[in-house]
Amino acid sequence: MRPTPHKALATSAIALAALAVVSLPVEPAAAAPPTAPLAAACTPAQVVSNGGFESGTSPWSQSSADVITNRSGQTAHGGTSFAWLDGVGSTHTDTLSQSVTIPAGCSNATLTFWLHIDTAETTSSTAYDKLTAKIGSTTLATYSNLDENTGYVQRSFDVSAFAGQTVTVAFTGTEDSSLQTSFVVDDVALNTSGGTTPPADSTRTPAAPSYTVSLSSNTSGTIWTGHESATFTNASSTALSEVYLRLWDNYHGTCSAMPIAVSNVTGGTAGALSVDCTALKIDLPTPLAQGQTATIGFDLGITVPSGADRFGHDGAFSFIGNALPVLAVKDAAGWHLDPYTNNGESFYSLTADFKVTLDHPSTLLVPATGTSTDTPGSSGRTITTATATKVRDFAWAAGPFSKISGTSTAGTAVNIYSVSGISSADAQSMLTTAKTAVDTHASRFGAYPYGELDAVIDNNFWFGGMEYPGFVLDLVSTTALTHEIGHQWWYGIVGDDEYNSPWLDEAFTDYATDLALNKTGTNCWNSVSWASAAEKITNSMAYWDAHSSRYSTVVYGYGKCALHDLRRVLGDTAMAKLLKDYATSHWYGVSTTAEFKAAAQAATTTDLTSFWTTHRIDG
Repeated sequence: MRPTPHKALATSAIALAALAVVSLPVEPAAAAPPTAPLAAACTPAQVVSNGGFESGTSPWSQSSADVITNRSGQTAHGGTSFAWLDGVGSTHTDTLSQSVTIPAGCSNATLTFWLHIDTAETTSSTAYDKLTAKIGSTTLATYSNLDENTGYVQRSFDVSAFAGQTVTVAFTGTEDSSLQTSFVVDDVALNTSGGTTPPADSTRTPAAPSYTVSLSSNTSGTIWTGHESATFTNASSTALSEVYLRLWDNYHGTCSAMPIAVSNVTGGTAGALSVDCTALKIDLPTPLAQGQTATIGFDLGITVPSGADRFGHDGAFSFIGNALPVLAVKDAAGWHLDPYTNNGESFYSLTADFKVTLDHPSTLLVPATGTSTDTPGSSGRTITTATATKVRDFAWAAGPFSKISGTSTAGTAVNIYSVSGISSADAQSMLTTAKTAVDTHASRFGAYPYGELDAVIDNNFWFGGMEYPGFVLDLVSTTALTHEIGHQWWYGIVGDDEYNSPWLDEAFTDYATDLALNKTGTNCWNSVSWASAAEKITNSMAYWDAHSSRYSTVVYGYGKCALHDLRRVLGDTAMAKLLKDYATSHWYGVSTTAEFKAAAQAATTTDLTSFWTTHRIDG
C-alpha cells in the first residue's frame, strides 16, 4: 500500500483514513509492568462486555443514568446506543467504567474505542474540557475540546502489560464553567490473543491451502453469496486441533452487522469470533497429524459498503479486497491473529491456489487476481472464472469499467480498468507505466509468474494505491502504480508478516520503486531525524498505528534510504545480486528481518553490526 498524506485528502477521506484498528500504545503513557506472571496459554477473546451499549447499562458503572443513552443530539458509531459524557456547558464531571479481566498468557491485549468530540469552545490553544481514558491507575490518553472531530475516530492502546490482572477501564469527562464539549464513546473492546508458549516447532502451518469459491452477485455487484471451501495440510509436527479463518473485512462493519458472513460450516465446528469479529475459530473433528490433509467448507455472504476503499464501492464500481476468508498462520509465535489496520496492512498468509467462479451481470466487468476466462451464464449474466497459483490472497472488482489492454516487452498481459472520469490519456499512461514497471521489477528480482496483471484506476481512492496478487488498486500516478506493482515481489512472491514486519514489504518496495524510476537515494539518509528512542524502521504496525503520523516517513522513507545506504556499503553489483538471490531463495516463502540481515552479512566482508544499529534495524 502506498499512503497518501492526510493533509492532501478531502474531509471524507480523512475520516476514512483515521479508522485504524491497532494494537500498541497510542499517545502518552506506557503501561505499568505486570504484577502476575504470564500463563502458558491464551485463548483469544474480547473481554469487554456490552461495549456497544446495546444491552442496557450492565456491567458499566456510570455517574448518572443518562451517560449511556440513545437520546437525540448525538449518534452511535454502531447500533443505536452510545456513551455521552459531558455536553452540559457548565462545570460538570461524568464517569463511565467497567472491571475487566485480561487473561494470563496473552501476549497481545488491545483496548480500542471509537470517540467523537464536538465542542462550542472557540479556542485553538486551550484545553478547557477534557476526557481521560485509563486502565487501572494508568492514564492511557487525555483528549480535549482541541481534538474536535466531525465523525468517530478509533483510539487504540496496547494493554498487554496487564495480562493476568483484573483492572478497571474508565473514562472521565470534565467540563469547565461554560461552552459545552461532548465526548461520545462507542464500541469499546479489549481483544486478547497470542500465547507465550510456541508450538513444538517453528513450521508455518496450515500449509499448501487450496481454495475453491463460487459466488453470485446482485445486479450492482455489491452483494455476493455462495460457497467457499479450503483444503490444507498440517506441516507441523504438532497436531493441529483447530484452524482460524480471517474475516478481515468485518473491520468495515460491526459485530452486529458484519459485511462478511460465514455460515453452515462443514469439516469442523465454528467457534467464537474474536479480534473485532475478524477471526473465526474452527475446531477440527479430530487432531490433524503432520502431513495429513483436511477440508473445511462454508456458505459465504459479502456485502460491499459504500466508499472508495480497498473494500467498498465508489458509486457503480465495487472494490473487493480481503473479502474471501483465508486461513490464519500458526508458527513459532502461535496463531497470528493480529487486528486489522487501516494505516497499512495486517495480512499474513501462506501461498495458496485459488479457483474462484464469479457469476455476475454481463454489464459488469470483473477484473480479478489470476487468469480469468468469461463464459455465458443465465440470461444477461456472465461467469468469470479466475484461477491463480501460489498467491497469498484473492481480490476482485466489479463495475462498468472502461478497459484497455496491452502486453509488456517480456510478455506479461496487462489490463487497465478505469472508473468513469478517468481520461483515455490517463488510462493509456497507466498502461504504459504498468508494462514498464512489471518488466523492470522482473529484471531485478525474477520473472513475474502470474500470467496477467490487472490495475483498477480510481482517483477517488483516499490511499495512494493497494496491492493484491496480480491485481492492484491505484490513482493516476506513475510512482504509486510502479510501487504497487513492486509489491508483486515484496509481499506477493516474497512474503512477510505484514503486521509485525511492515518494512519488509513497504521499504523494499519503495526501494525497488526508486530504482525503477532511476532514483538513487543520494544523501537521503542525511535527512533522517528520529522522533524518539523507541522509533525504529523494524517496528510493527502496532507501533505505527499508535504513531501514525510517522509511519510513512520511517517505514517507507527511512526504510528505503537504509537500503540505499546498504547498497553503497555493498556496492551496486553486490546489492543487486543480494536482492535477486534473496528473492529466489524466498520465492513463494516468507522473509524475516533476521534472514535478510544474515543474507546481507554473507554478501560482504564488512561487519554490518554497526550499520543495523545506526539504521535502527532490529531482529
